[in-house]
Amino acid sequence: MTSALRTFRRFGQAGLFSAILAGSMLSTPVQAANDAPLIAVFTKNFTNPAYAAARRGADLVAEEKGATTAHFVPESPDNVEQQKALVVEALAQHPDLVIFVPVDDKAMVEDAAKFTAAGIPVVSFVNRLEGDFITHVGSDDVAVGYNGAKALFEGMNGSGKVLAIEGNPAAPTSRNRVKGMQNAAAEFPDIEVLGIVTGMYQKPAAYDVTVQALKNHPQIDGIWAANDVMVYGALDALNEADRAAQLVGANGLDGAINLIEDGTMLATVEFSAFKIACTAARAGLRHLDGQDIPDDITVPSVLIDRTNLAPWKVPLNERKCPTWEEIVTP
Repeated sequence: MTSALRTFRRFGQAGLFSAILAGSMLSTPVQAANDAPLIAVFTKNFTNPAYAAARRGADLVAEEKGATTAHFVPESPDNVEQQKALVVEALAQHPDLVIFVPVDDKAMVEDAAKFTAAGIPVVSFVNRLEGDFITHVGSDDVAVGYNGAKALFEGMNGSGKVLAIEGNPAAPTSRNRVKGMQNAAAEFPDIEVLGIVTGMYQKPAAYDVTVQALKNHPQIDGIWAANDVMVYGALDALNEADRAAQLVGANGLDGAINLIEDGTMLATVEFSAFKIACTAARAGLRHLDGQDIPDDITVPSVLIDRTNLAPWKVPLNERKCPTWEEIVTP
């Protein structure tokens, strides 16, 4: 087995956690506890806390419903070839259900289709993927980008120079958030977007592009980033350069909530991979039980600033999954 891949499994009923790290993957079929349904959970990386929260959400629902989870995560963040290999590994485990975040919404279409060809139902979540899937669970990313950018521009009193940091261009979430940011910018004629740089949804990449932008632009009044992790990288670059700017991200991560509370960040927009994964797992298990589910499920997003951050002060690792009825209205 390649050492570039990583997977682990969690038995929901007993809460037993077993990890195989950076040396091998599961090479024998997973035996679900007491024939419980096995959910194969695909996320993009181990570096973004939002995906750690998503994996926890799937685990919580599995434990609640008496299912088990096996997680398939590329060792290198958002690596297409590694996710393709993980699909092969997962197929060998014969899961009852797959919930799938593609690292690339184009490159992974044929690979995800292998599950449906094998008769395994698939729920796509976070990043929409074309295919014969039972549903997609996500949020309105254009609104996420728009609402965050509007809050930033209003916080700048409607004028100034802004650096925009997109995520991974292969991710629909990033493309749509950028579209939302651009829609907001069109409403503020005195806001100048200096450029859109690529931070790959990763802190180190966002740091690097912000360092370069600070060298190129003596004035940057605001930074809009497509997720909170990239805000962290941009903030490090600002601090090193002894510069300051208004900052807005997305996800509603614990670190961002703390930065908003102390005034370092202006706002973030809750794009809750945790709630989305909880709902994706619930949808898939309802399907296995023969219950109807919507073709498309949208988890609401919320702008978070100092006026309303109290509910998000509960750490991600202590939050409970929303019920089906809290997300899906009849």
